[in-house]
Amino acid sequence: MSSIVTLMTAVTAPARTSPQAPARPRRTLDWRLRFGVLSLIWGFSFLLIKVGTDGYAPFQVTLGRLLFGTAVLAVAMVVKRERLPRGARTWAHLTVAAFLLNALPFSLFAYAELTIPSTLAGICNATSPLWGMALSLVALSEDRPTRLRVAGLGLGFLGVLTVLGAWQGFHGLDARGTTLALLASLSYPIGWIYLRRTLANTGSSALSMTGGQLLLATLQLAVVTPLFTSFPSRFPLVPLLATAALGALGTGLALLIQYGLVREIGPTTAQMVTYFIPVIATAAGVAILGEPLSWSTPVGAAIVLGGAALTQARSRT
Repeated sequence: MSSIVTLMTAVTAPARTSPQAPARPRRTLDWRLRFGVLSLIWGFSFLLIKVGTDGYAPFQVTLGRLLFGTAVLAVAMVVKRERLPRGARTWAHLTVAAFLLNALPFSLFAYAELTIPSTLAGICNATSPLWGMALSLVALSEDRPTRLRVAGLGLGFLGVLTVLGAWQGFHGLDARGTTLALLASLSYPIGWIYLRRTLANTGSSALSMTGGQLLLATLQLAVVTPLFTSFPSRFPLVPLLATAALGALGTGLALLIQYGLVREIGPTTAQMVTYFIPVIATAAGVAILGEPLSWSTPVGAAIVLGGAALTQARSRT
């Protein structure tokens, strides 16, 4: 999600004609505190998905997540007096982006966590920069491979194999759930590339574009969910609260915090939150849910994060 915010900010920013940069807005909280809060919110999201699916079907958890997240962004848009994007072309492309960046990966992670620990889901999520680098070399002509980035790609996928225990034949691993989580992580960079190729310089703000995108994703799940699930006969409180928190905090509030960080400290530093998410997700899953942890999980996660960091490196000019 952090990369989505960074990308939305980049592709929707209008060209500046004034040589003077606008003054940064004054913040009540230091950016380091907000960075830490954002890391915790997104790190705990995988635990919340796990708790939510204990009481509700995966599609229902995803729909609830999108409903609460969209509501938070809608309030923010009203406060800031921003409008939804205009134009049939923009909405058509946003419909595809909503599917690739929200409806599909959110649903895949929810289904994955029916059979895999939240710790593994959080680590699979960290492979998104690896998939993104591999795909951008093919789809984006401006991204040129370097030895450092190719080495990071190889190192990252070596870390994935370490997490999955490849040397012991993936013993005890739920292949279906792990595949779903990896496909969810792959869906994000496909969506990022699609946005870069179709919605550059729309003139709408990042908040407006993401608000419209979440609204469309909510409508998509509102259509799909009744077709594949039945209306709940009861409403367990704890899973319901987890779903509400996942949407309001992990989707809505987190995006607003990330917008502020990108504007204040720049996209490169703000995007570093990505590397804290699997660490927090693992700690939360083990400490709160009592999920098992073998040595290969933290070691493999560290290798994945190291490889992901290398794939984001840019050659100096």
